[in-house]
Amino acid sequence: MSKRIAFIGGGNMASATISGLIKQGLPPEMIDVVEPFAEARDKLKTSFGITAHPQAGAFLLDAALVVWAVKPQTFKAAALAVAPHVLGGLHLSVAAGIRSDSIAAWLGTDRIVRAMPNTPALIGQGISGLFARASVTANDKAFVEQVMAPTGQSIWLEAEDQLDVVTALSGSGPAYVFYFMEAMITAGTEMGLSREQAHQLAVATFTGASALAQDASDSPQVLRQRVTSKGGTTFAAISSMEDNDVRALFIDAMYAARERARELGEEFGAA
Repeated sequence: MSKRIAFIGGGNMASATISGLIKQGLPPEMIDVVEPFAEARDKLKTSFGITAHPQAGAFLLDAALVVWAVKPQTFKAAALAVAPHVLGGLHLSVAAGIRSDSIAAWLGTDRIVRAMPNTPALIGQGISGLFARASVTANDKAFVEQVMAPTGQSIWLEAEDQLDVVTALSGSGPAYVFYFMEAMITAGTEMGLSREQAHQLAVATFTGASALAQDASDSPQVLRQRVTSKGGTTFAAISSMEDNDVRALFIDAMYAARERARELGEEFGAA
């Protein structure tokens, strides 16, 4: 890693990527960050030795890649402020919903890659969906892969609207896992365990089941069936969920997440 990289926004996702880049050998002085909030700038200085800038400037001209780690509702204003200082370079957006057409219009370039990561990226265990516009070269894509590698796995998508599905599945997915963990912990404590015991059991169960699914050649459905003996305890639990349409409700929830991703693009995209 020897190319200069700039981040617009210095929050958690930017920090996770910056941490990985530094571990790959990119010197902190090769990283620029535009971050309007003083507290976040101070954190970047303390954590990585990076002096972040409160606003865009000519220093961005030297960036081989600009990473957009801003909220969808602030993307347009940030892009219009940055555009005069980047002159058509390579851009990587991790903002949910905002279409590459909008980003291209605001920045005046088609060299745009969109990514949808998730929060396990903070510990290098994330997964991201990636989509590149036609003007992005093979070398550009390889560079983006190198930048994203420390955050976890990534997959390339052929159609941009598939990113809305990725948002609904893996982007929002950690929250679904935590939601089920909450329910398991609550049930465990109601049935007599301490909160600490229930927490440890719930977290270890998700960790172990995920590792088993990762390592196994069989589908999650087959793995579930193997531990669901008819008339047994697991059968009773699964039957209760089926009777209450938990599967259907969960699938409906993912459709709602995909629809909200689409709405974000329409609400905060280019007019």
